[in-house]
Amino acid sequence: MKDGATVCNSGHFNVELDLDGLRKLAGGTSRPVREFVEEYVVGGKRVFVLGEGRLINLASAEGHPASVMDMSFANQSLGAEYLVKNAASLSKAVHRVPEAIDREIARLKLGAMGAHVDMLTDEQKKYLASWDMGT
Repeated sequence: MKDGATVCNSGHFNVELDLDGLRKLAGGTSRPVREFVEEYVVGGKRVFVLGEGRLINLASAEGHPASVMDMSFANQSLGAEYLVKNAASLSKAVHRVPEAIDREIARLKLGAMGAHVDMLTDEQKKYLASWDMGT
């Protein structure tokens, strides 16, 4: 890594960064630089670790706001309900949450926020399904 590299864990578990290995490479020493920032020196190069290597949005910020988590939990619970109701007809595999469930959650959330949901035109659907205009 370049000198001054800054790393953090934005994954799902607190095992994304090998901090024990980093500590060993740094001779067992590190120093706090500021709140939520620890400096390790490896081969003369500084590596800054944010939030003790824990999930950065939870360790150094306020986590996911309730306005995001409510949709995540709704998706999980309605997905589980779908699995239970359709278990006999589903293969033993990883399945995506049906688009209808995602759309219903989005519709309810936006409605609760006082937003109106526009429907895509056929031309917009075609554009979104293509790669003609970049990403």
